Amino acid sequence: MSGQGVFAGALLAPEAPRPIELRDPTGSDATRRFDVYRNNVAVALTEALAAAFPVVQRLVGETYFAAMARDFAREHPPRSPVMALYGAEFPDWTQRFPPLTALPYLPEVARIEQARREASLSADAVPLDPRVLAGLAPDTLAASAPRPHPAARILRTRHPALAIWGRNAERPDLAQSPPGEVLVTRPRLAVRTCAAPAGTAATLEALARRVPLGAALPAGADHSAIFACLFNAGALISEGDPEP
Repeated sequence: MSGQGVFAGALLAPEAPRPIELRDPTGSDATRRFDVYRNNVAVALTEALAAAFPVVQRLVGETYFAAMARDFAREHPPRSPVMALYGAEFPDWTQRFPPLTALPYLPEVARIEQARREASLSADAVPLDPRVLAGLAPDTLAASAPRPHPAARILRTRHPALAIWGRNAERPDLAQSPPGEVLVTRPRLAVRTCAAPAGTAATLEALARRVPLGAALPAGADHSAIFACLFNAGALISEGDPEP
């Protein structure tokens, strides 16, 4: 392993030996300085993850979250200097982390938080005005293909993850949400998170593939409820809008 690889590996592993080749500007041993730097890096990465996943941190506690963050950093060191992007792999990692098997809902809570972060960083676009579709003839409406807003994210949950997130994120209106579909959007300046009726995920996924609206709406689903959810959340844009 190169000197750079040894340095990086030791930086993310507190139990790893200090690189003995390190010297300060005077030529003296610099391992104590390395310990300070290593601790600062660990703190910075933990704080970045805590900022991205505050509800996960609240659910497991700060001390345990810090230990999780150290283990995660060993497997997923930062690939970008932009810490706002760090931790995209964290939700899937929590699902594979053996100590968390007793908390099967936690990866889904983490995915909600990651979706909210992605939505906050996504491109802007003007939400589709529902009056545009309301004035179309039935055949024309079925053939239209509005697209998901760049910030729209849809999740399917097997556990009451949205309710758990809501109770810990000062969203009492979501505290009784059942398992199912979750829609996250940011049509303007604020990120929105809401329960979505069954079929919303399939509809958005089909529209993302440019499937016409008539075929995108799942058979047997409550189409009116899906439309209401998507338009209330500002989750659609016109098919004629340029790619963000």
